[in-house]
Amino acid sequence: MKNMKDTLMESLGISILEQSPGYVKASMPVDERTRQPFGLLHGGASVALAETAASLGGYELVDKETEAVVGLEINANHIRGKREGTVYAEASVLHRGRTTMVWEIKITDEQAKLICISRCTLAVIKVNK
Repeated sequence: MKNMKDTLMESLGISILEQSPGYVKASMPVDERTRQPFGLLHGGASVALAETAASLGGYELVDKETEAVVGLEINANHIRGKREGTVYAEASVLHRGRTTMVWEIKITDEQAKLICISRCTLAVIKVNK
């Protein structure tokens, strides 16, 4: 995995807690970096966390010498607001194809209450190194 310094992950305080083939667990603080003006977790921050978890998981499933993954589509349903603390994203691969992957991402709080549910489609692309 490449260095995460000077990326959106660093800016939002996203950390990878667990990773195995087809699964990623990440965390993100709910603080001044991730709140909207009304004091709640910004939906865009939740989507950034979801796509980050799916993309990192997808990258681990491709041939890193010849392939990479990029977000093709993402949707999110914001279920519950959150004002402070930490949220956790658990991303699991639902479909692993030759040119696309589909990931489901559940974002929960410290009490395992559902904050957001997301689905992310990744495109598997060829890269020249």
